[in-house]
Amino acid sequence: MPDPLRVLFVCAMNQWRSPTAEAMYRHDTRLQVRSAGVRSEARRRLSDSDVAWADVIFVMEHKQKARIQEQFREVQLPPVMVLDVPDDYTYLDPELQRLLQASIEPELQALLELRAGG
Repeated sequence: MPDPLRVLFVCAMNQWRSPTAEAMYRHDTRLQVRSAGVRSEARRRLSDSDVAWADVIFVMEHKQKARIQEQFREVQLPPVMVLDVPDDYTYLDPELQRLLQASIEPELQALLELRAGG
């Protein structure tokens, strides 16, 4: 079995969306997961080591992708994929989980198939 895909989930404050995604995928044997926020006040702020660790970064909004690209412009970034999940939900909200799964799962399947050489 190949090494798990290292997935970093990012939102603004690392309070609702990215921690929910991390919790949803924490026990998925295909993955290793972390979450972080891009804002200076984030519960867990995105770091250089997070970016270096990740095989892929999933952000909730386009502005988070832009912020990562600006903040880490001197670094070779892994793919940064925008999920388009609005900041309208609380932690583990069932609707948030449904939206996240619908957005994340097709991207994960494609990445894992590509990685497997298929």
